[in-house]
Amino acid sequence: MSDEALPEEVEELVRRYIRSVAQLEALLFFHKRPGERFDVESLAARLYAGKIEMADALASLRKDGFLDGEAGIYAFAPRPELRPVVDSLALAYSRHLIPITHIIHNSPHRIQAFSDAFRIRKD
Repeated sequence: MSDEALPEEVEELVRRYIRSVAQLEALLFFHKRPGERFDVESLAARLYAGKIEMADALASLRKDGFLDGEAGIYAFAPRPELRPVVDSLALAYSRHLIPITHIIHNSPHRIQAFSDAFRIRKD
């Protein structure tokens, strides 16, 4: 952990796009392996995540412009404006692991999902 502050652009990226630690780990995994392609099943096994969770994470990363994917095979292909921020995220994660995971766990996405779990629905 570092005494330096988490870069603002990294915090913004995590708040805006990252919904789970599995999704963050997947993004960083791809970042370390540019040009390589992986399917959901192999990536889930490598990152010790469930297949459904990983499929959702990769679909979101693709939709948000971090990955390229066709027929369930994905590769790192961030939009040009996202690439430098992902580079900063990769560097910051080793220094700011706890603050970054706190941002993820306290994000509005997770709070809404928790709240929705208690919503009474008419079937």
